Amino acid sequence: MSYSTADSLPTVTLDDVRGAQKMLAGVARVTAMEGSRHLSGLVGAPVHFKCENLQRTGSFKLRGAYVRIAGLLPEERAAGVVAASAGNHAQGVALASSLLGVRSTVFMPTGAPLPKVAATRHYGAEVRLHGTVVDETLAAAQEYAADTGAVFIHPFDHPDIIAGQGTVGLEILEQCPEVRTIVVGIGGGGLAAGIAIAVKSLRPDVRIVGVQAAGAAAYPPSLAAGRPVSIDNPATMADGIKVGRPGDVPFRIVGDLVDEVRTVSEDALSSALLLCLERAKLVVEPAGASPVAALLSTPEEFEGPVVAVLSGGNVDPLLMQRILRHGMAAGGRYLQVRLRLTDRPGALATLLGVLSVVDANVLDVSHVRTDPRLGLSEAEVELHLETKGPEHCAEVGQALRKAGYTVID
Repeated sequence: MSYSTADSLPTVTLDDVRGAQKMLAGVARVTAMEGSRHLSGLVGAPVHFKCENLQRTGSFKLRGAYVRIAGLLPEERAAGVVAASAGNHAQGVALASSLLGVRSTVFMPTGAPLPKVAATRHYGAEVRLHGTVVDETLAAAQEYAADTGAVFIHPFDHPDIIAGQGTVGLEILEQCPEVRTIVVGIGGGGLAAGIAIAVKSLRPDVRIVGVQAAGAAAYPPSLAAGRPVSIDNPATMADGIKVGRPGDVPFRIVGDLVDEVRTVSEDALSSALLLCLERAKLVVEPAGASPVAALLSTPEEFEGPVVAVLSGGNVDPLLMQRILRHGMAAGGRYLQVRLRLTDRPGALATLLGVLSVVDANVLDVSHVRTDPRLGLSEAEVELHLETKGPEHCAEVGQALRKAGYTVID
C-alpha cells in the first residue's frame, strides 16, 4: 500500500485489488449476476443483482478478512487474530482464519442471533459473548488484543480489507461490462470504497451510488463536514450497515470516488427484502437489500444498466418474520384492524362472513371481552388480515363500516 503525504492515510490502488483477486482465487466464489425483470421495468433499463448473499459465509466479508489475515507476518499469525462483530464479519474472520490455519477469537454481543453465533463457532472461531451493543463488544476485543498480542481485524478500516472487498467491483465489470450505475449499501464504507477503486480506475464513467439507512446515516454529515463524524444512537433493522462513524481509510476514498450517498427508510428496506424473496427467490438481509430499496424509492433516477450489490443474506429467521410482515404492511398487503362488536353467539362468525365477501384472508384473531373500556355487552376484536394492496385495504375498511362495525384507529 502507498501512503498519502498529506495525512499518512493508506491509499488502496487498482493493483492492490487485482492482487487481492489473485489471492482469493479458489477461496471466495465468483458470485452470480442475476437479472430482475420487475426492477428493470420500473427503471426502464436492465437491472442486475450481484449476489454476494450467495458468497461463502453468506456475505462479502470473507473477501476482505481473508486478504487481511493472509497478509500477516508469521509472528502475527502465531499470535492469532481477534474481531468484534454481530454477524457477517465474525463469520468471515472465522472461516478465513480456519482456511489459513490461524487461531481466531471473535467477540459478539450477548444478544447476537443464535444462528450467527453457531455459524461463527462452526467456522472455527472461539466465540466470546460480551456487551449489549457492538461498541462494548468492540472495546472488549481491542482490550483482548492489547492483553494477548492478537491482531485485531477491523471490519472496514484497513487497506487490505478494502482491497479484498474491491474484488466485487472487478467481477461486476467482468460480468456486466455495459454497466452504467452501481448501487451499494454503506456502513463503515469498506465495500463501497473497494468497489469504487476497482471500477473508477477502469471505468470512470460508471456512476456509483452508496445507500445508507436513514436512521444510521453517518456519511452525509461526514461528507458535508469533510471528515468522519459520529452520529448518536444509530437505529435501523439493517444491522449490517448500522455504523455510527465512517472509517478513516474508506471515508477518503468514498468522498473522492463515490458519486452520491443517499438514504432509505425502514419501510423501503422491508419492501425491498420482500421483493428479493418473492420476485427473485433470494434470501437477503436488510443491509443487503438497501440498494434495492433505493431503486424502489426513486427508480427514475438511475441510469441503466444498473447493478445492485446484494451484500449479504444472513438474517435471523425471527427477524425475517417481523420484516416480512412489516414489508407486507408497507406494501398494503397486510392489515391490522381493531373493532368492537356486540358480544353474542354468532357475532364473530358474522364478522368473518363480511371479510369473506371482500376476499380478505384472516391470519389471526384476538378476542377481548373483559376490559374497563368495553360495555357489558361489547367485545373487542383485533384482526390480522392478508390483503391485495392499498385499494383492497380501503375496500375492507369500507365494508366493515358499512356492516355497522366500529373500527378503532
